[in-house]
This record gives sequence, C-alpha cells and structure tokens, in this order.
Amino acid sequence: MDRGELAAFLRSRRERISPADVGLPAGRRRRTPGLRREEAARLAFISTEYYTRLEQARGPRPSREVLAGLARALRLTDAESAHLHHLAGESPLPPAGPSREVRQSILDLLSRLPQAAATVIAADFEVIAWNELAAALMEDFSALDRRDRNLVRRVFLGPHRDGRRLYGVSDADRFARGAARRLRAAAARYPGDPDLAGLVQDLLAGSAQFRELWASHDVNEEPTPSKTFQHPLVGPVTVNCDVLEMTDRDQRLVIYTAVPGSPSEQALRLLSVIGTQRLAVT
Repeated sequence: MDRGELAAFLRSRRERISPADVGLPAGRRRRTPGLRREEAARLAFISTEYYTRLEQARGPRPSREVLAGLARALRLTDAESAHLHHLAGESPLPPAGPSREVRQSILDLLSRLPQAAATVIAADFEVIAWNELAAALMEDFSALDRRDRNLVRRVFLGPHRDGRRLYGVSDADRFARGAARRLRAAAARYPGDPDLAGLVQDLLAGSAQFRELWASHDVNEEPTPSKTFQHPLVGPVTVNCDVLEMTDRDQRLVIYTAVPGSPSEQALRLLSVIGTQRLAVT
C-alpha cells in the first residue's frame, strides 16, 4: 500500500467533483474546491475520520468494500478505479458487466463516415452506437428496445423478418458460430453480470443451435472479410467487414464498406439518401 500516493490521488479526485455533480448544494462559504471531506465520506458510506486519515496518509489499508465505495463516491472511471486498488495494494475487481459507454471521439467518427455503415458493439453483442447508413442497411436501432438491439439474440432467436435471418446476411451461420464463441469468452470476463447471464440462459432455452455451439466450449472466432446483406429495398449489398478492437472498453467498431465503383457502392449511396424510410421499389 502506497499511503502517500493514495492520499494524493483521493484528494485530487475529490477536488475535481462539484457539489452539483452529486446533487449537493454548493453553499455560500465553500472554501475548498470540489467536495468537502465529510461529503466524500458520506457518499462512500464511511466515517469522516476514516476518510480524513486516508487523505492524510495515515489510514489503515482499506478493504475492497471501502475501495468500491470510494470509487463510486468519487465517480472514478474504470482506469481510475483500477489505479485506486493498486495504490491500496489490492488487485482490481473485474468490471460488473460490459461497458456501454462509447467514447465521444468514436461517436464523432461514426458521423464522419457517410459512405460506410458503422456500428459499435459491446462485449455481449449489443449495438450501442451506429451511424445513419448502418440504420438504413440493417435496422433503425433507435426504434428498438435495448433487448432487441442484441445481435446474438437476433441471430439465434429472431425475429427473422421476411424470412431473412439477421438482416439477410450471407454468413449468418458463420456469424452465429463466432458469436457463441465470443459470448462464452465474455461470460468468463463478466461472471457477475446478470444481464449477460440472462442472455445466455435465454439462448440456451430457445435455440438448439446455440446449445450445441455452447457445449463445444470453443472461444476462437473466425475472421469475416466480407458479407452480403439482402436488403428489402435495394437488393444484395456486398461489403467488406473491418473490425477495430477497442480493448480499453471491450468494444468493437465494425465498419462496412463497398468496393469503389461496384453496384454495392451505388446501393449504399442510395441507402444514404433513403435512410430508414420504407419506400416502395418498382
């Protein structure tokens, strides 16, 4: 345990939080920046005396429960929480579940890819961000409940609209195999996440194919260089599939692009104009 660094880190994190950030009144005689020690202690469910001793580098080694309370009270990021644990001489706890917070720079990137369909996928295969062309190519994700934005649920349990499995992609079976393998690895990383556990139970109960794949205990995923979407308005759209791993948040940025000058590129251009409207095609 590095008491000096722990004290300095706690103080720096406390001073950056305004009372309004945690729903407290600012008051007129607030001399210190950020929260007062007694406010941080109260939010962490520990005594003011204990917290003060920690900030003065003379406190005992905090337990995991205390560290969790401090991380919550001081609104630490995952990286900051891990650093707090290291300073206290504890190994960081695994995150409770897959992160669904997408970096602003990635959201900005999605909007700057007008000729590519792009999505951000969480570790449990939930679509957590997308651009307009991705919504036009696959589905208007903004109109769906969170449960229905999960691609692994969609490929195994449906709905398969117009008989098209997972938006009519040509590699639906291959995707299903890779999804089951990646989901097993995610379940091992987040053993305490009830949502992920519930998803696995739903898949086991509702899909014989998933039960067979799950029983294989495979975790290696097959790469997917390209795939074809059978779109109800513009017909087949063949795209290259590139996946960028964002390891800090256990997310993937999936980008679909068509070969320049190909009919599929023209189809994507048309979709970028049509958007998510359901227009009749003659």
